[in-house]
Amino acid sequence: MTQKNGKPVDSGQASPFSSKIDYEELRKLISLLEEKNLTQFELEVEGFKIKLSRSLGNSSGPAQVMFTPAMPEAAAKIMATNGDIPAPTPAEDKNIHYVTSPMVGTFYRAPSPTSPPFVDIGDPVKKGQTLCIVEAMKLMNEIECDVNGLVVDILVENGKPVEYGQKLFAIKVSA
Repeated sequence: MTQKNGKPVDSGQASPFSSKIDYEELRKLISLLEEKNLTQFELEVEGFKIKLSRSLGNSSGPAQVMFTPAMPEAAAKIMATNGDIPAPTPAEDKNIHYVTSPMVGTFYRAPSPTSPPFVDIGDPVKKGQTLCIVEAMKLMNEIECDVNGLVVDILVENGKPVEYGQKLFAIKVSA
């Protein structure tokens, strides 16, 4: 046994995570998950990521725990929650440009609920044209297109939360 923060930690099984989290901390997270009736919880700190999830179906089995080291998005796609390798994706068109969210917030396709959306799939767009709004801390931030082209896909549903760097629109770049 070794000491971690004054607490004994069983080092019988060598684990790359044993220096990051002990069983008592893990039990607290699982009980919080059950107490608050949450189905999923994720925490990422200093290159360490833990994901707890459970099913609220008919079975009342224990929460599923998955440890993964924090990794880039491309590598994370390989590590599906059930351990399967995802099907290969078709090669991306080099003429497709993705407009990403510059902040965390809520995605809105229109300036108000009764207004038409700024753009739809198939619409031509110009550099500087407003594509959507991302609301962050009660501020409405217009997201502008940074290329000329054609909207080929809208990757987020209206009113859904978005993360920093998340792809919002796929634009086929025109010459």
